[in-house]
Amino acid sequence: MNAEIFEALAQLEKERGIPKDYMLEKITQALVAAYKKDKDGYTDNVFVDLSDGTMRMYVQKEVVDDVITPATEITLDAARKIDKHAQMGDLVNVDVETKNFGRIAAQTAKQVIIQGIREAERGMVFDSFSSKEHEILTGTVLRIEPQSGDMIVRIGAGSDRTDALLSGSEQVRGEHFSEGDIIRVYVVEVRRSSRGPQVIVSRTHPGLVKRLFELEVPEIASGLVEVKSIAREAGSRTKLAVCATEPNIDPVGACVGPRGGRVGAVVNELHGEKMDIVVWSEDPAQFVASALSPADVLKVVLLPGQKACRVLVPDDQLSLAIGKEGQNARLAARLTGYKIDIKPESQADELEPEAPEVPDEAPDGSEEA
Repeated sequence: MNAEIFEALAQLEKERGIPKDYMLEKITQALVAAYKKDKDGYTDNVFVDLSDGTMRMYVQKEVVDDVITPATEITLDAARKIDKHAQMGDLVNVDVETKNFGRIAAQTAKQVIIQGIREAERGMVFDSFSSKEHEILTGTVLRIEPQSGDMIVRIGAGSDRTDALLSGSEQVRGEHFSEGDIIRVYVVEVRRSSRGPQVIVSRTHPGLVKRLFELEVPEIASGLVEVKSIAREAGSRTKLAVCATEPNIDPVGACVGPRGGRVGAVVNELHGEKMDIVVWSEDPAQFVASALSPADVLKVVLLPGQKACRVLVPDDQLSLAIGKEGQNARLAARLTGYKIDIKPESQADELEPEAPEVPDEAPDGSEEA
């Protein structure tokens, strides 16, 4: 039996990655729990010894003249059958035959071992997928809840596999998937729960766009081009601000790719979501002007003491700058972190901020660098 147990644990460690020492500890707990279940009165004097590749269970008893508590005491004659040198008051380890456990005790041991395997697997899954937070994974749609629309997506492979939740709120409006479809998801968070690790994934998170560009654009993956910020309205439009870490690199061109192949691959993955790629700048005014692309910007005035600005655009570009239902201006504000007030050229006199002149300020009212 000892050889079979150790061989089974070695196989378990090889196939599922559960450490043998961990399972030996669980089996030890199971055997002790089973013995206490089977025998009344036994407490901390029951233990399991693991040495020389064997597993033996003992009950430690005190040698006494008159046995009052059989669970913890033994006569001198009985003790000397185990240890011929035993004396009164000594502690003797009495061998326990585990094969004599009753049915209830055996079930208790089995439950403890099964629970130990489950806990180990859950811990391994948590460790594995928590390291994949903020990454893209490919999974299979396992099922779709008819009422909530939540999807269960199976991600990973082999023993390193789990079911992730793609809630309705994290799905892109207009995207439709069926059970069995292959889907790319962004891992938002991995949580511990009583039922095991819970992996939360998304199709709407801006991080999904960033990771897709990293996959398609070698310059981003290598660090030659850096994604500084993203503003996204999933399923409709995304603005991406990029900059080059080397002076001879065109960051926008690198992201667009030859004949638009790189950005096209991202757009296809996101089922036609529009992409605006702009150059990030340390100069807030210049960054705001770029962020309002594709509209032309004539002037940007930063408002002193607040993260806001007023922007002047040609009259015929006003609707383009604002965008349908204000989307272009809204995304530009999120991308830059600035509140943007857009004015047509015909209202240029309203552009200047209403603030007293401050020494050492530039003519347009913004502070000099």
